[in-house]
Amino acid sequence: MALANILRDAARAEALPRFRRLDTSMVKVKTEAIDLVTEADIATENVIKARIAQWMPDALFVGEESVAADPALLPKLATADLAVVVDPIDGTANYAAGLPLFATMASVVSKGETVAGIIYDPMGDDWVMAEKGGGAWLRRPAGEAVRLNVAAPLPLAQMVGTSSVAFMPAASRPQVLSNFDKVRMVANFRCAGHEYRTFASGHSQFLCYNKLMPWDHLAGVLISQEAGAYAARLDGGPYLPSHVDGGLLVAINRDAWAELRREVFVF
Repeated sequence: MALANILRDAARAEALPRFRRLDTSMVKVKTEAIDLVTEADIATENVIKARIAQWMPDALFVGEESVAADPALLPKLATADLAVVVDPIDGTANYAAGLPLFATMASVVSKGETVAGIIYDPMGDDWVMAEKGGGAWLRRPAGEAVRLNVAAPLPLAQMVGTSSVAFMPAASRPQVLSNFDKVRMVANFRCAGHEYRTFASGHSQFLCYNKLMPWDHLAGVLISQEAGAYAARLDGGPYLPSHVDGGLLVAINRDAWAELRREVFVF
């Protein structure tokens, strides 16, 4: 729980006090209008980074904002013996808009393999977390723990999931959007952390992404797999911490994955 408590302390100290209190000087555009960074993102990451340096001094720290400042940091993840990957505020666009749907996430990578993942919800004050081989759990500060499992199988026409076409190839978007008619519902929370929480808690049947930044997906994929899910890149290969593209589909089981890949996510 040490890493979980670091995320909680940082979010409560830096993100929550600024929520719905940002002025325009505290919000910057990074690459485009939907890609934002706030004063709270940077402050929260700085607290986490400092605490990680004390607790795990030998670990490579790969934070979203650290990589934005020094892109050469990201490739080091593939060869690091030990690394901690952090998204200080996942769902920054929601956070900046005053929407209470954001998360603070971290994962631990050992020799190219994700071995632990945590998604903290500052608004609900609880964590969804997993260690490799130990199952996926919802944990609350008082110590309560609830084991998580993915949803039961459903026919394609009844499946509910989350996806965004924003980073899919432009030529493929019309077909994928048309294919959404084959399932019951496709949502987009603009916050991968809450999309993974919803899925791993048994409330949806699939997730699909194309842009694969490690701070967005490492924790969620491990948690989903430990809850019983099947996850792979769109070419069928395993998703690894070093991957930043190639698409990612996560489903309740392998059969559902294959059906969704064949019928819906055809890019």
